[in-house]
Amino acid sequence: MRSIWKGAISFGLVTIPVKLYSATEQKDVAFHQVHREDGGRIKYRRVCTVDGEEVSYSDIAKGYELATGEMVVLTDEDFADLPLSTSRRIDVLQFSPAEQIDPIYFAKAYYLEPDAQGSKPYVLLRDALERSGQVAIVKVALRQRESLATLRVRDGIFVLETMLWPDEVREVEFPFLEEDIEVRPQELTMAESLIDTMVADFDPSEYKDAYREALQQVIEAKVEGRELVAPEAPAEAGPAVDLMAALRASVEAAKRERETTPATTKKPSKAATKSKAEPAKAKAEPAKDKEEAAPKKRPRKSA
Repeated sequence: MRSIWKGAISFGLVTIPVKLYSATEQKDVAFHQVHREDGGRIKYRRVCTVDGEEVSYSDIAKGYELATGEMVVLTDEDFADLPLSTSRRIDVLQFSPAEQIDPIYFAKAYYLEPDAQGSKPYVLLRDALERSGQVAIVKVALRQRESLATLRVRDGIFVLETMLWPDEVREVEFPFLEEDIEVRPQELTMAESLIDTMVADFDPSEYKDAYREALQQVIEAKVEGRELVAPEAPAEAGPAVDLMAALRASVEAAKRERETTPATTKKPSKAATKSKAEPAKAKAEPAKDKEEAAPKKRPRKSA
């Protein structure tokens, strides 16, 4: 096992350094969502519902939605000022009989292992707690959440069981509780007799997850029958996304340039220039001939 948290049990003036481990694990068969045709993995993108753009993880914040549909956006700075203990302490608040705690409050169980220098005070508190028949009520902060918890002994190890807060347990409001349902004494006696015939010591090893075992057998049968799909390597999506972005930006830039640049007159072709220049030349030539045909005036002699 790998420890997921390090801290200390704070008991009066005594501090016991400990490491925390998950005490339970889900033995479920894990699946991936795949394409039925080729077995390719299905991936999801983080897309904003307002502008349709993909959002990087660094740009994602937490939002609290109001009844009006408006959103309160909270940043890391907002959470930094909250009164969440960061001292990594398991503070012992009191000791109580275990039977006073309704199991509905229990959420998740963890094992506590002492550090080398904390072994003696760990064993001392463990033995004293076990002899008292009590459980310790403690407060601890794990994964950005403060919780009540109990500290009890199991197989020589402290077990920390986090608890729900009272307002997290729902009140029972079922109509039949208000009904006046009569149970006859004979029926109650028969039900008690049935319970007596089924009384036995609880041994968890006698029970198993039949559904999980059957599902595992189905998978193993498919493996033995080579009913397998080898999905092709996924295409490199990075360059394609960059190319599309570049093309989109180029199109938008071209549109903006077209809208802001005034229309200009097309340059005439060489043929059109030549055809327009020839008539002008033709008009100029007769004027030259007329000038040559006119007699030149002789200069007048002076007296």
